[in-house]
Amino acid sequence: MIEAEQLQYKLNSFQEPLEDLSGSLALEAKKERIDQLELNMEEPGFWDNVEESQNVMKEVKSLKSVVEEYDDLKTKYEDIETLIDMAQEDEDTDLIEEATALMDEFETKYEELRISTLLTGEYDKDDAILTLHAGAGGTESCDWAGMLYRMFTRWACKKGYGTEVLDYLDGDEAGIKSVTVKISGMNAYGYLRSEKGVHRLVRISPFNAAGKRQTSFASCDVMPDIKDDIEVEIADEDIRIDTYRASGAGGQHINKTDSAIRITHLPTGIVVQCQNERSQHKNKDQAMKMLKTKLYLLKQQQHLEKLSDIRGDVGDNGWGNQIRSYVLQPYTMVKDHRTNFESGNPSAVLDGDLDGFMNAYLAWDNNRKQEEN
Repeated sequence: MIEAEQLQYKLNSFQEPLEDLSGSLALEAKKERIDQLELNMEEPGFWDNVEESQNVMKEVKSLKSVVEEYDDLKTKYEDIETLIDMAQEDEDTDLIEEATALMDEFETKYEELRISTLLTGEYDKDDAILTLHAGAGGTESCDWAGMLYRMFTRWACKKGYGTEVLDYLDGDEAGIKSVTVKISGMNAYGYLRSEKGVHRLVRISPFNAAGKRQTSFASCDVMPDIKDDIEVEIADEDIRIDTYRASGAGGQHINKTDSAIRITHLPTGIVVQCQNERSQHKNKDQAMKMLKTKLYLLKQQQHLEKLSDIRGDVGDNGWGNQIRSYVLQPYTMVKDHRTNFESGNPSAVLDGDLDGFMNAYLAWDNNRKQEEN
């Protein structure tokens, strides 16, 4: 059967790359790390430190996830091989169709795992703190920022990541003026760093009775949530602490007491805010942690270019600085201006289907860095 031979040839082309992928993923080292951590979990007193024990459990879960994904990929490879053999023996076209469908799944999963090996940055494995700001344009831009917030939280949900709103400011009529959300999960920052920059929307305005086409902007900044204790000295006279009433979306998402905290670092102008806890003390602790992280990253940089690698060069929230355009009218297209990756299904993208864009960015960024070196 010609179809079976072609499928076998295609499958064979993955044999060596699949073995190489095992090394790239450092599976043996991950298995050893899992064994060591599970031994630590059996030690007396392990559960006394709740935060540390939770971090260990989270690491074990993440490591096991990678090992299981590779094992599943290898099982798919073997299943395809079996189906091809059976199809050739019985000359069964139904088995070929089944093998072809499984081959498509295999290729998709292989590419996802291959791309994950590009997450080698110092902070790529960490959780992420993502902040969205509506650009100029009032209600239109606030609505767009709200759409982006939904897009990123939907993406996080699909990845199995946790989300926690740290700060939230409603728009005057619709959407949001700004939001800061912590996204927790293995490699969250590594993936989300691809989203730093200005996002542009083109659509027929739902807020304009004349039905005119409108262009809106919103900026996205992403920082790693560094787990280790950071040694950064902050003098009391260098910061201004303001308290204010939370103005979030209500419900379980945000606190509405007078315990919200805004900290301004006077020498650098860095501003951080937190309002998710009912305790002013806890909000201050979270805000100080965010400030320390930002100052630590600044301190670590020798050059501005290195700072751009970590924070992303967000740029002005408007024309000429966008990293991606989302066009809903007069045609439908989402295009990344760095990688040229595009999708003709904006609805799926705005519903959190971002993996294609993120994977394309990681490959593009890796190639760019190799060329620079």
